[in-house]
Amino acid sequence: MDNYPITISLDKEVHHFEVGEYADQEDDKCKFKVYENGVYVASFTPDNHDFLQICQNPGEVAQEILHLLADKIEAHHSHGINNNIKNLK
Repeated sequence: MDNYPITISLDKEVHHFEVGEYADQEDDKCKFKVYENGVYVASFTPDNHDFLQICQNPGEVAQEILHLLADKIEAHHSHGINNNIKNLK
């Protein structure tokens, strides 16, 4: 799958990220890797209910930005992530 852009605006700052989806591997459980300016800054993995959880944060991205990123990644992949949310309602 090709990487895709996500833009996050918070407190008048705009962050441009690129997200890549990677198949589950035994040695690397992080499914979504996030890059900013070509540098790997964070990754996410779905939990047992298909909600994204922070896997790694080597770029020390602020928690609020990470949560906004997770929301946008989940929205981008609405066909596969968070299908369980319908079951929870």
